[in-house]
Amino acid sequence: MQAAGSVLVCDAIDQAGIYSLKRAGLTVTYQPEITTEKLVSSIANYDIIIVRSRTKLTKDIIDLATSAKIIARVGVGLDNIDVVAAEGKNIRVINAPEAAVSAVSELVIGFMMCLSRNIMLADSEMRKGNWVKKGLMGTELNGKYLGIVGVGSIGRNTARIAKALRMNLIGYDTIPINQDFVKEVGLIKTDLDTLIESSDFITCHVPITAQTRHMFDANRLSKMKSSAYIINTSRGGVIEENALYEALKEGKIAGAALDVFEIEPPVNRLLLELPNVVSTPHIGAQTLEAQRLASTVIAEKIIQIMNT
Repeated sequence: MQAAGSVLVCDAIDQAGIYSLKRAGLTVTYQPEITTEKLVSSIANYDIIIVRSRTKLTKDIIDLATSAKIIARVGVGLDNIDVVAAEGKNIRVINAPEAAVSAVSELVIGFMMCLSRNIMLADSEMRKGNWVKKGLMGTELNGKYLGIVGVGSIGRNTARIAKALRMNLIGYDTIPINQDFVKEVGLIKTDLDTLIESSDFITCHVPITAQTRHMFDANRLSKMKSSAYIINTSRGGVIEENALYEALKEGKIAGAALDVFEIEPPVNRLLLELPNVVSTPHIGAQTLEAQRLASTVIAEKIIQIMNT
């Protein structure tokens, strides 16, 4: 049975998903640079709205989506979509969290290696013609304690890679952690403060909610070891950036790696200019494989919903 309906794609996505939607019988309008004004004037014409992170679907915009049955996010987080407003209009909201697992996990491991071996600083000095070998004493990941805040699919995959590097694993989550996984990797389950105090590296994998916003504030950052590093590839608001800047500047913690920021692009330039900070522009899921998978997964979910 072929699906029927009109689709508006508001952001750039891999063409594999668009091909799948068209092949299933859906009419696809691809406008990856659509403006808010254009979206407001045309959204009522579509049954399905597809976004990534650029387009913000606020309550005011969703209220205009009078024909919409599905809002689809080609990615993990839903913080650019007013889910409550959508559900109030009986619009189903879907995403593709499974697509980014490998990409984000690998970035976390890359961040840990950059931080522990001063790779970014070493590269910068080499480009200036400076041979600063003596000032770049690093540390090994082998034997260190990795604290995983949020032991979902990305947290678990990160743990498996870290286990292969012979790291010790500590986990915290507000929901029960799968016991089979705990046994598989030898995870130490604990409360958040104990994890913070015990870890050599901390990696964050939680959504942004009222409970997780500024989860790492000045108080929690002060509990970290002075030799410890924090990594955030989840959402920027999980770490309070001004408090992080002070902790890094004063040497209370050793370093940080940030792929996400409270405001994107980031406005806190002082934080990014610190020598013990590694930063990237929200590239956690920015791999060819992850983007293709996210696009096709969303297409398959849409087709299944429309056919049933």
